[in-house]
Amino acid sequence: MSSASSSTALPGDPPGGRRAIAVWSIGVAVYFVAVIFRTSLGVAGLDAVERFHVGASALSTFSILQLLVYAGMQIPVGLLVDRLGTKKVLGLGVVLFTIGQLGFAFLPSYGMALASRALLGCGDAMTFISVLRLGGRWFPARRGPLVAQLAGLVGMAGNLVSTLVLARLLHGIGWNAAFGGSAIAGVVVFVLLLLFLKDHPEGFEPEPPAHQGAAYVRRQIAASWREPGTRLGLWVHFTTQFPAMVFLLLWGLPFLVEDQGLSRATAGELLTLVVLSNMVIGLVYGQIVARHHEARLPLALGTVGTTALLWAATLAYPGAHAPMWLLIVLCAVLGACGPASMIGFDFARPANPPERQGTASGITNMGGFVASMTTLFAVGVLLDATGDDYTVAFSAVFVLQALGVSQILRLRRRAARRERERLVASRVETVHVPA
Repeated sequence: MSSASSSTALPGDPPGGRRAIAVWSIGVAVYFVAVIFRTSLGVAGLDAVERFHVGASALSTFSILQLLVYAGMQIPVGLLVDRLGTKKVLGLGVVLFTIGQLGFAFLPSYGMALASRALLGCGDAMTFISVLRLGGRWFPARRGPLVAQLAGLVGMAGNLVSTLVLARLLHGIGWNAAFGGSAIAGVVVFVLLLLFLKDHPEGFEPEPPAHQGAAYVRRQIAASWREPGTRLGLWVHFTTQFPAMVFLLLWGLPFLVEDQGLSRATAGELLTLVVLSNMVIGLVYGQIVARHHEARLPLALGTVGTTALLWAATLAYPGAHAPMWLLIVLCAVLGACGPASMIGFDFARPANPPERQGTASGITNMGGFVASMTTLFAVGVLLDATGDDYTVAFSAVFVLQALGVSQILRLRRRAARRERERLVASRVETVHVPA
């Protein structure tokens, strides 16, 4: 992208600036807390086995149910964001995920804890799409890729809090105090949201929504799905996100401790490496995509290929345990999965007009979470069926990657052609706008 083109705002673009950063930061703070709550089970998996007296399949059900609710809520949340705006949807999300975290802290039975994780997943589902929409309302469109990557980076910082802070609290002050105390963060961001968050800058109010009946909802979903860019975004998100999500959300710690023979402390450091790598790579990917739009697909496919290669090398290593250097490289590469998944939104965003951005983002965001949910379940079932053979269990990763890559290759040309047509049409309209 040339400097001239990058400095030119699109018609109707919001101005950005310090006010935009301040408001957007509140929305991102909500997402930050949601990710802490979402990933808190990842550092407590072995403790949950003892607390609820469950096996691998039942343990995976916690995360599967949470992600099932999350994925199932994406399209409804997208529609709600388009209809009600960011502040109302984010506020409801905070209430739900905070109650869910409190319930998980104090409810004693497995069934009640499951219900709490489902409630947490419902609230969590309302955060990221709302933050994407908030960024689109407050920043110029050319900043979209970088703003989205920064939001993802802050989310990974929430994951870092789980792996570093919550894990230590869990083993220092106990289950109830660690999970219950963390819920205070939900209360804090809820107050900030009520006091300071605004849906859009003054003078940039969106068009009033049309009649929101069932027919309108069907049209929104159908129109978004018809766009090849939306479907390509979904499959990019599906294929890139789940290896790291599965590793961080549940199975990374048991794999490193039980299969690779590492101590909990060392395993925690490797999980932290995934998060730190994600944060660094997110900044790099955001800058590359913002400057070179054509790099989107090579980055996504390159991440998938490298991830598959490192997983294959780790699982097929001939010794009893993979060497530490290989585990370090694997974790560093897994850090690229989150930033690569954000590229999916960079296919869906230009494919849809502003009034469908929430719906299209919801469809895209379903991809990685459906893949993660499927893999979490498959790994748990295979571990129980094979007597904890992690090599067989984690081979499920390759099946979903192959499915996703086949769909990406099928859709890429249609999406590129449609995006060029939209770009040409927008330039023609811009030329004819009267001064």
